[in-house]
Amino acid sequence: MQPIFVLVHSPSVGPSTWHPVAEHLAAAGHRVRVPSLLRIGAGAPPFWPRIADAVREDLRRVPAGSPVTLVAHSNAGLFLPVVRAGLDHPVTGSVFVDAALPARTGPMPVAPPEVLEFLRPMAVNGTLPRWTDWWEEADIAALFPDPSVRRTVTEEQPTLPLSYYEQHVPVPDSWEDHPCSYLQFSPPYDGLAAEARRRGWRVARLPGAHLHQLVDPAGTARHLVELATAT
Repeated sequence: MQPIFVLVHSPSVGPSTWHPVAEHLAAAGHRVRVPSLLRIGAGAPPFWPRIADAVREDLRRVPAGSPVTLVAHSNAGLFLPVVRAGLDHPVTGSVFVDAALPARTGPMPVAPPEVLEFLRPMAVNGTLPRWTDWWEEADIAALFPDPSVRRTVTEEQPTLPLSYYEQHVPVPDSWEDHPCSYLQFSPPYDGLAAEARRRGWRVARLPGAHLHQLVDPAGTARHLVELATAT
């Protein structure tokens, strides 16, 4: 049975960052799910159980025996081990896309100290601005293929609490006991792609910026299929 692609967006943005890729995968005959994590920032920490619950809840529409390929973008990579641990579905592979890598064993901080130092001055009453408001206009504009896509992604973004980035995520033992691979877009992820190679994972490169799945959804979909098939 062909695995279902489960495209997990970064909690810093929203599911629309995966919708164009999902459309290309579906057009090629693949089954796809894009769970929404937009409500995970409500309430008190820790937030990681709500991420795992959101993916599991989305997959309740899928028969439990159906295999899935998990695909995580950016910050969502840190949560893939706990997502996998909470599923009733067999996971045949995981693909990390310009993503943070979980530790081999946990727990692991969502943001390292230098990132928290950058974020804390931006928080107002414990809440951060939207992710696209963290950066210079020129840097953000370059991430999107056109103003319409930018508007959709920007309006959808949550305003997460600082405590989301201060949380530590458990890493279940032996979470790498299934095939994993890495798709790199942007130069800031050179080190993480190199770490994936050291772990023996298959690594592919599709040069672009961090939201390149919006710019080249067809190429991204093609690479996902190739990586999932190789695993």
